Amino acid sequence: MFSPLILHGRRRSTELHRCCNSTILLNLLQTASAFSSYSLEDGRKGKTFTVSYLVDSLGLAKKLAESVSFEDKGKPDSVLSLLRSHGFTNSHISSIVTDYPQLLISDAERSLAPKLRFLKSRGASSFELTETLSKVPRILGMKEEKSISIYYDFVRDVIEADKSSKYKRVCLSSLPQGIKQENKLRNVSALRDLGVPQRLLLPLLISDHQLLCGDGKFKESLKKVVEMGFDPTTSKFVKALRIVQRFSNKAIEDKVSFCVRLGFDVDDVWAMFKKYPPFLNNSEKKISQTVETLKKCGLHQDEILSLFEKFPQCISYSEQKMEKAIATLLCLGFSKGDLAMILKRLPQCIGLSAESVKEKTEFLVKEMNWSLKAVVSTPAVLGYSLEKRTVPRCDVIKALMTRGLLGNEPPTMSPVLAITDEAFLNKYVRKHDDKELVAELMATFNGKKRKNKQSL
Repeated sequence: MFSPLILHGRRRSTELHRCCNSTILLNLLQTASAFSSYSLEDGRKGKTFTVSYLVDSLGLAKKLAESVSFEDKGKPDSVLSLLRSHGFTNSHISSIVTDYPQLLISDAERSLAPKLRFLKSRGASSFELTETLSKVPRILGMKEEKSISIYYDFVRDVIEADKSSKYKRVCLSSLPQGIKQENKLRNVSALRDLGVPQRLLLPLLISDHQLLCGDGKFKESLKKVVEMGFDPTTSKFVKALRIVQRFSNKAIEDKVSFCVRLGFDVDDVWAMFKKYPPFLNNSEKKISQTVETLKKCGLHQDEILSLFEKFPQCISYSEQKMEKAIATLLCLGFSKGDLAMILKRLPQCIGLSAESVKEKTEFLVKEMNWSLKAVVSTPAVLGYSLEKRTVPRCDVIKALMTRGLLGNEPPTMSPVLAITDEAFLNKYVRKHDDKELVAELMATFNGKKRKNKQSL
């Protein structure tokens, strides 16, 4: 009946998890099949055109643009021209494409233009229009003018209310007819009253997810999540709400009971849920499969349970991805004992790209002459960016070794790669009295970063 969770859940402020726009955009563009696929025969030609088009027209980074392809530039070009004619800046358009990439293949004249004209006919200024639609562009995907009006007005009211230094409630005196819309607006308003921020709140409004469509069930679920102690300003709050809303009390208790049979304490299960709410989305079969896969790495049952407690996200990794990562590590020369140690220290390693793990390990071992044992001792290096972190620092180390300032062997891996940029520069660059040498080392360090930034 949720009592263990409610009893043991304590409200704690957690740090906001922010996603880089480029990462979100990459993920969305990769899944937007309507305009991200192309045939093998004309793939190369289409790819070249797409990269050039997206970089020149949208200002997207080259690496992101390479993941997209249009068969015909007519639609996206017309959409971009239409948006710009209504005052949308590149920044607005970037936000729109990030959240709603499908808009680029809409019919500009037959679909989008009438909607923009309709909103302007209702008194929306260019500033109001661009500000509102860049925050919730999915409004433009709606078909009926009535729905467009309802959601546009509500989003506008939320934006305006949030601009005040004092908290203002959004007036719901004239709710639309229709239970689904009425419930959705009321529930979004309830979330806002709890402190859920715009970045999490507004996307829920236009979502097709059933989370906000109910009334009694939503209130019950919201009450439980609040009592569990989730911070409403974080994404975990919304994720937990989705889980509680999706499953019945009986279904959740069955999931908890299964975890207890595996060897967890009830408190451990709730602690994992607090750390990563989607953990309870996993079926008994999926959890059992992950346990068996980790046993292949040489981990014992109690070690696997400890790993789950530390990093419950790993339960959701696909079997194929995990097995490929394991095979890659073994092929690189790591023993099963090494593999078990790596996973204990860096559980997320089981979900890293096999290609990435191979590239990083070979660089550290072959280019820098560090041993596999050094990697086992500091497995976090497998999660660091090769281009942004590892290579720039290692180039500085190689430059110092060439000048005879560090001996013939590289220093211990951890003090080179596991410390902050500032600590690294103080330890290996700024401490030298020779100003020319410091300038050279800084150029080596920053030169790699600049090169990487330009290629992204």
